[in-house]
Amino acid sequence: MHQFHGWFQLAEATEETDLGGLRDAVDRLRARIADAPAGVRAAVEFVNVAHFLTLTGNPNRRRDTWVEDTLEFVRTTLPGSWGLLYERDDETTLPPGPNAFRVTVLARGELSVRADPFLSPCVPVIED
Repeated sequence: MHQFHGWFQLAEATEETDLGGLRDAVDRLRARIADAPAGVRAAVEFVNVAHFLTLTGNPNRRRDTWVEDTLEFVRTTLPGSWGLLYERDDETTLPPGPNAFRVTVLARGELSVRADPFLSPCVPVIED
């Protein structure tokens, strides 16, 4: 299984959420996530003067790069955005391996992958 959960606050710049192009960028993001693959739920919501992207999925296996491509779109189109994507892939050979979550962090226009200190290793922290 490739399980993931993410949330991101959307902003055009780190000093100002909306420089005049936020609505257009959010509309383009909405159009992009309308074509989410099977096993993926994606939404952009407006909550108390802020836009948020949420991603949740549990497909049988990683089939494509849709999640990564979507985050890259947010990174380049809305570089002031920030948030986290937690993911676990029981078939991965990439660090930290199938018994752990990895965390993709979006901050200040950069994406970085980090180890998860909270739910990993999955056995014995959350499973037997």
